[in-house]
Amino acid sequence: MPSSRLSRLALTASVASLAVLATACGGTAGSESGSAAEPVGSADQPVTLTYWSSSAGAQQTADAFNKTHKNIRVTFSAVPGGPDGAAKLSNAVKGGNAPDVATMDYSSLPEFASGGNLEDLSATSGKLVAEKFPKAVQSLVSLGGRTWAVPFDVTPLELFYRKDIFEKHGVAVPTTWEEYKQAAEKLNKADPSVRITNFGGGDPAVLAGLSWQAGAQWYGTEGDKWKVAIDDPASRKVASYWNGLLTSGLASKTPLWGEGEAKERSSGQVATVIGAAWTAGTFLASYPDLTGKWGIAPLPTWDGKPATGMYGGTSYIVPKGSKHTKAAAEFIAWVTTDPEAVKARLSSLKAPSSALPANPEMRVAAAKLFDASYFAGQDPYALAGAAADTIVPGWTWGPTHLQVNAAQNAAGADQLKALSEGQAAAEKAIKDRGLGLVG
Repeated sequence: MPSSRLSRLALTASVASLAVLATACGGTAGSESGSAAEPVGSADQPVTLTYWSSSAGAQQTADAFNKTHKNIRVTFSAVPGGPDGAAKLSNAVKGGNAPDVATMDYSSLPEFASGGNLEDLSATSGKLVAEKFPKAVQSLVSLGGRTWAVPFDVTPLELFYRKDIFEKHGVAVPTTWEEYKQAAEKLNKADPSVRITNFGGGDPAVLAGLSWQAGAQWYGTEGDKWKVAIDDPASRKVASYWNGLLTSGLASKTPLWGEGEAKERSSGQVATVIGAAWTAGTFLASYPDLTGKWGIAPLPTWDGKPATGMYGGTSYIVPKGSKHTKAAAEFIAWVTTDPEAVKARLSSLKAPSSALPANPEMRVAAAKLFDASYFAGQDPYALAGAAADTIVPGWTWGPTHLQVNAAQNAAGADQLKALSEGQAAAEKAIKDRGLGLVG
């Protein structure tokens, strides 16, 4: 049966179940994935798993697993991240030569699931996800009542700020977005070369995370149709706020991730950075001369109550067609919950990482390997862990978000345009795939 027909059948379930993903993947209640007949290997005849990832330290993690597990051998291959990596994986599934295990951004999971590219991990990893990971990330990988991936990290948005700049001009660290705007005004008035941050496009995931914090839900289903609400009131409130800061010159229009961004941050031309848990590690590598000058605070909120969204994040999947789902589940369980896995990953990196494991037990091991002196004694892992507890629940991604991301990226610094272009792109892509659309 064509995947589009399967998707429409699955969409007859409720919004909460998002059953579109269950049926679209070709799985059924009697799926053979992880069946008892599947070989799990032995010391004499180990099962060989192929593993693709763009994550730093993945090779060393696989090596550490191989040293301690004799029944399974993992062979690793580095692949590109982002859209290029997603395209490579999709083509591999279609060609019948996909890996047994791969990493994937949370935002890409529904698209891959509804395209029939993922194995249903409910039987092999469902209990693990339910027992070992926070509910805020469970909803990103357990869709339609089934488990399609296992979380690796959780990525709460946080505020990174130049303590020396705030102190020099007597400005308090903001706790609300209104205070953030006031801080921008005071800092820029005191020193016109300083703007509150750079927000000139280049990474639509930031706008998504901020909309998430504001209570938006960009995707859902109604009956047998997808609902898209990217250009909704909550998101427009966020976009209008940022367009106002950009228009008034209080925020820089320099795009994210470019050379201009690094120059502004290193020279003190921006006083804050809206980042995630993983951002802390990039500061140590990118701005070593600013040790002790950067601080970390909770993301400002609209009403003063703790709340945040997520910015990025990675999960482990088993691509469709793997003959070793039980062995893959054993490797995935180890790499996402065993402290030795995070030790192998972090100790191998030339640059420090502050990625916050979704599994709380792994955070302890990760924190011990991070040099917190850069932040003058602040513990990035403890702060990120606290922020993770305030992630607004209920967010899910849609079945065509790769197209949405491209459209929003093309909108540049205009955040309202990014919303409208994203809405249009989502609606078109869903219709093009033969899925039902509300409205």
